[in-house]
Amino acid sequence: MTIRLRNTEVAWGTVAVLMHWIMAALILTQFALGWSAAEWRLSPTKLHLFTWHKTIGLVVLGLAVLRLAWRYAAPAPSWPDNMPSWERRAARASHVFLYALILVMPVSGWVINSAANIPFSIFGLVPLPAIVSPSKLLEATAKLVHLSLFWLLLAAVLVHVGAALRHHFILQDQVLRRMLRLGGRVS
Repeated sequence: MTIRLRNTEVAWGTVAVLMHWIMAALILTQFALGWSAAEWRLSPTKLHLFTWHKTIGLVVLGLAVLRLAWRYAAPAPSWPDNMPSWERRAARASHVFLYALILVMPVSGWVINSAANIPFSIFGLVPLPAIVSPSKLLEATAKLVHLSLFWLLLAAVLVHVGAALRHHFILQDQVLRRMLRLGGRVS
């Protein structure tokens, strides 16, 4: 089996597959960390949970930018020939929506942190500059936006997973299989 780094006409390459699954794992981790941090009583543990949530959020933002650059450099495989045009349009729209949420969500968290005037360093090493001036009103608004984006992202992820499972179990095509193989051939 030959491992291909770049996408082919029929399969995702190793780079795209790894980025997809790393991002998926990080986003699920973010759901758990964010929810736990918000519900935890005020304590050093709560602060550590938020610190990790913020750090991983910025890692997700960076990976999303890299992933979009890679997607531009290595175009996606073709859709199955028998896939209706409405479904192709829906898939494209849902991917754009997912990418938009994955990019905007960490930025909304960054706005919360900046508006709250809380100093923060990524991994405790790289100071993160404030992107807005301190403001209790902006902080509250950004928290509402962040929570709303969470619910939208959760719904989009569930639709994405549901569509992949539909392709695999009902349509029995290669759509999911090609994201499970690291740059290999889809048979």
